[in-house]
Amino acid sequence: MKAIVCRSYGSPDVLRCQETEKPAPADNEVLIRVRAASVNPLDWHMMRGSPSIVRIVAGLRRPKDTRTGVDVAGQVEAVGGKVTRFKPGDEVFGSCRGAFAEYACAPESTVDMKPHNVTFEQAASVPVAAFTALQGLRDKGKIQPRHKVLINGAAGGVGTFAVQIAKSFGAEVTGVCSTRNVDMVRSIGADRVIDYTQEDFTEGALRYDLLFDCIGNHSLSACRRVMNPNAIHVAVGASNVTSIGIVAGMIGKLVLPRFVNQKFAGFIASFQQRGLSRPA
Repeated sequence: MKAIVCRSYGSPDVLRCQETEKPAPADNEVLIRVRAASVNPLDWHMMRGSPSIVRIVAGLRRPKDTRTGVDVAGQVEAVGGKVTRFKPGDEVFGSCRGAFAEYACAPESTVDMKPHNVTFEQAASVPVAAFTALQGLRDKGKIQPRHKVLINGAAGGVGTFAVQIAKSFGAEVTGVCSTRNVDMVRSIGADRVIDYTQEDFTEGALRYDLLFDCIGNHSLSACRRVMNPNAIHVAVGASNVTSIGIVAGMIGKLVLPRFVNQKFAGFIASFQQRGLSRPA
């Protein structure tokens, strides 16, 4: 089969389309005939090995796992011996390693049935971004109805999901984005939109119960100015941070709560089937 592989860190030029062996599912996996796969910042970070802290897990000098792509949608080709939820022919979507290929194996726990009213392409655009938004708001941010929520980076992949998910929880949502995306962010449910080219949200008069930060372009002290006394700051997907910045941010999150009631959390989303499932 054909697959996109990455054998060294660098620009997109390091990616190669090669003939590779068709994978076989382990006992707890399904083999998916890939119909669609999406690209997101996680793929960029893994390809670049950036920030450098990524290499602690992915491989110091070169990727330990050459497979690329994590968001997938397709049809089940075969199932492992312990799989009970799926059978060949089922249309599924979710997360795996090696989605940029004709076939990919995924754990049974990280995929779900594709809704009939969405295309394979639409389904493949959901997993990583939606997991991050849902888990960040619900699990880390403890979002509640009527919470005042600010989403910094509301026009990005995670941000657009975050706006809609926050509204589904009954929150009052303010989105931060560029001028060209103001109308789009408002159209997906934001109650208020701040154009960051015209206004710095950390200098505004409004205060928030939850600050969901997809960008990481403001210091914690600046963000604290617009957070209510018991507010939570959730940092996700900051693509412009350095390893030093990550360490400094972690220290800040550990030290600040000793002196204030505000909470600061950073996290890595986990791939869970229950996050993909629709409520019964």
